[in-house]
Amino acid sequence: MSENEEIVYVYKNKVYLNITNRCPCACTFCIRSKKNAIGEASNLWLDHSPSFEEVKQALDNFNFDGYDEVIFCGYGEPTEAFDVLVKTARYLREKLHIKLRVNTNGLGSLINGRDISKELCDNVDAISISLNCSNKEDYYKIVRPKFGIESYDEMLDFAKKCRQYTDDVMLSVVDVIGDEEVEKCRKVAESVNIPLRVRKYDNSSDK
Repeated sequence: MSENEEIVYVYKNKVYLNITNRCPCACTFCIRSKKNAIGEASNLWLDHSPSFEEVKQALDNFNFDGYDEVIFCGYGEPTEAFDVLVKTARYLREKLHIKLRVNTNGLGSLINGRDISKELCDNVDAISISLNCSNKEDYYKIVRPKFGIESYDEMLDFAKKCRQYTDDVMLSVVDVIGDEEVEKCRKVAESVNIPLRVRKYDNSSDK
């Protein structure tokens, strides 16, 4: 990796891991279309997806004192580098006593061509899944997933599967969708028995 690219960065006193720039979506509100980095990072665009060895080196060079959580979330969908994600999570569990969370669009099983929900939940402590919309038609217009309009149902199915393996699962929306749509999303979340987190959009929001 070149010196001006960052795998590990800090945002709001949390450690984030930027392990890939690949993503099957092109969300209309995505922060990466507006700036090159967030938080204390200077550049989250990578010239290639890092290997586990490169991620490990970045972790070994970072001082984790004072941090209580590591979040897989950068300028890409972390399950696009699922093998690296799993190896990294296992390494961090050996190295540190720290909470591990994945922020994901919930399309990881489609990306990897197999159900990854159990393996993901076995290796991290918490899963945050971007709901974004209350219905698949709006989701397709706003999130623009390459897998088509059925991606919404696949995302919800992934969330329900994760809920079978861990209690620490949440769905999330960004407040720019408006109060009425937030309440509709809350009902969707309640229907699958998963809490909803409403995130404030401030031009530096994480996924």
